[in-house]
Amino acid sequence: MQPLILVVGGAGYIGSHTALALRDAGFRTLVLDDFSTGHRGALLGGDCVDVDLLDVRTLGDALRAHRPQAVVHFAARCYVGESVADPGLYYRNNVVGTMNLLEAMVAADVRRIVFSSTCATYGLPDRLPIEESCPQRPINPYGNTKLACEFLLHDFGRAHGVSSVALRYFNAAGADPGCRLGEDHRPEAHLIPLTLAAAAGRRGPLEIFGNDYPTPDGTCIRDYVHVSDLADAHVLALQSLMDGADGMRAFNLGNATGASVAEVVAACARVTGRDVPHVIVARRPGDPPRLIGSTERIERELGWRARRSSLEQIVATAWAWHERHPDGYAD
Repeated sequence: MQPLILVVGGAGYIGSHTALALRDAGFRTLVLDDFSTGHRGALLGGDCVDVDLLDVRTLGDALRAHRPQAVVHFAARCYVGESVADPGLYYRNNVVGTMNLLEAMVAADVRRIVFSSTCATYGLPDRLPIEESCPQRPINPYGNTKLACEFLLHDFGRAHGVSSVALRYFNAAGADPGCRLGEDHRPEAHLIPLTLAAAAGRRGPLEIFGNDYPTPDGTCIRDYVHVSDLADAHVLALQSLMDGADGMRAFNLGNATGASVAEVVAACARVTGRDVPHVIVARRPGDPPRLIGSTERIERELGWRARRSSLEQIVATAWAWHERHPDGYAD
């Protein structure tokens, strides 16, 4: 029988794309989600249990009942500004929720987990591109909670033999090339969908936070990686655990190149054939001028490559999704 993988937070943006990639790779999947931010439409008819990670009893019952061979964990709050305004929400949801999940896994004798981490654990980097060996010094509660979860993975590995992979994302973007899945956050905070919505006239002008950074065009540079490439990396990480890799390992997931905000806006205009109304507003505190990640480690150790790497391709898949689903999942 095909291995059963529990996809925690599998109704969300990256989680749903990964659940789809896992099924395409021959795994059975069971999504666990509380639907506080995820969408039932993103399940594509897959099996699901409705559980909050803070509900310890129900969570434990679900792990014992289904006995998955491994867990892929996405469930987290992920907005930097919200984390600054309400750090307690982030520590409860991200850290306590992850601790509850790990304890339920140990009790059910489930010892493999792929964890959704973030480049925000690096804070303001000393050098570029950012390598996994760079110091982890988060500058906001969101990054702090993700780093705390990485500490949990280390400690549960030593104490209970839990093998784990932490994947530190840069900027996830794009949509399933077949338009089966896409990006539908509420509220939306990511640059590409906000830019496309402005181009489509579904929102007011795009706000660009600062145009006086020490970059070629004055706008911030970020590393954008296609969500389907991220999903492929989770499959490879999981397969490495199923093949016997142990301990806790961490990998960056990015494109190893950067694009400025102005370049993203220009790409969206080219793909849509429409002007993007925008205004320049003040910088956001703490935004570094450049964030670009090195992916040499995951390329070398897991054989992963960003196959959908061009900014035009990333934007084109996102635009196709938004054109076909102007109201998102509408659920």
